[in-house]
Amino acid sequence: MSFDADTSNLYRGPRGTAVKILNRVERSDAYLDRVLETEMRNTEMNELDKGLMNEIVTGVVRWQMKIDWVLTGFFHGNFTKAETNIKNALRVALYQILFLDKVPHSAAVNESVEFIKRLRGQKVADLVNGVLRNILRNLENIRYPDFKENQIQHLAVVESHPTWMVKRWVGRFGYDETKKFLAANNERPDLTLRVNRLKIDFNYFLTQLEQHQIQFTRSEYLDFFVRVKHMAGIGGSDMFRQGFFVVQDESAGLVVKLLDPKPGDRVIDMCAAPGGKATFIGELMKNVGEIVAIDRYETRLNLVKNACQRLGIANAHYIAADAATVQTAPAEKVLVDAPCSGLGVLAKKPDAKWKREPEDLVNLVQTQRAILENAARHVKPDGILVYSTCTTEPEENFELIKNFLTDHSEFSIESASPLIDSRIVSADGYIETFPHRNAMDGSFAIRLKKAL
Repeated sequence: MSFDADTSNLYRGPRGTAVKILNRVERSDAYLDRVLETEMRNTEMNELDKGLMNEIVTGVVRWQMKIDWVLTGFFHGNFTKAETNIKNALRVALYQILFLDKVPHSAAVNESVEFIKRLRGQKVADLVNGVLRNILRNLENIRYPDFKENQIQHLAVVESHPTWMVKRWVGRFGYDETKKFLAANNERPDLTLRVNRLKIDFNYFLTQLEQHQIQFTRSEYLDFFVRVKHMAGIGGSDMFRQGFFVVQDESAGLVVKLLDPKPGDRVIDMCAAPGGKATFIGELMKNVGEIVAIDRYETRLNLVKNACQRLGIANAHYIAADAATVQTAPAEKVLVDAPCSGLGVLAKKPDAKWKREPEDLVNLVQTQRAILENAARHVKPDGILVYSTCTTEPEENFELIKNFLTDHSEFSIESASPLIDSRIVSADGYIETFPHRNAMDGSFAIRLKKAL
């Protein structure tokens, strides 16, 4: 049977679809969240099956190092060189065995065996069956790398993160703190919603959540944010379509609070897509004043336009341009939410773990600095520049700012403390958050004032 035969039949059901998505992510540079979103939109599966498929795909990617360690120990031959379909069928089965209590082991094994049988025939299916049955017989005796022999390798495999990342963080935080950090990255993240007060009263919104039997807690750090465990089909709900809320992490909300946009300001958002911060800026400005939303690609800028339209933001205009070279009139407030390594959002984007290399940090710092330099030229005297990232790495954060300030004596740090809960403000006055300490994305944000 050909490798890419009629996929709708071969890759059917939540587990078959999971293999198809994992193949695509492995063979291309496709982002997991985008591939998943497209599949969710186009599939015929019911909500329950969609949920299982989503859980399996995200789980396999999140725990891939641990899963592959186990499979390598039981596979006949070199597991890493096995055909992509076989690797992913085994990963899908083992993820369910190790992590999903509600799925019977027999169902996890049989589905993967049947899938391989459809694709590669009985002989290969028997091999897959043999590997999985052998693992089931030895579940209690699986050995991971010895902690005493190699702490880094032990942590990397057991908590499923690249070795270079673990080594880096153990050097910076110590073993125990790093273990907590990695564990937080592996948790299924809560959803945080920002209630859009241009369209709905906050307390009325909370009664709506109660009516829909959606459990929520108020944010500790931001007034109009609520956390929910899950909202099935949230993107398709009436409340979403009517623009009553937006899904936005608290760390992103803190950045806008630090910028402190006021009605009547001119605000430039240098890296605006997908639009979460731009729409919050518009809300705080009560649609009075002007937002200039800049992003490099028209397609990404369309996401900002759509978000503004849904949320009722009427004072934005859009420029498709490179933030490092764009020219427009200066503004009172300029936001650089810089492209970064994303190492603070691995709970939400687990595929980023495996796509990043240490040298990416060096290349990204050059891009970040170029954007920051151009942004600085666009700040009016006495104006504010906020620089933020969704990473935890010093080179991309405070180190970069210190280097910038050495060359720009016209800028100085304004402490975040008057605007932001002091628990997440560092001694140097910037915001720094970590998933394991603050139960939100890892992030950095700093407020710089330009001299008159």
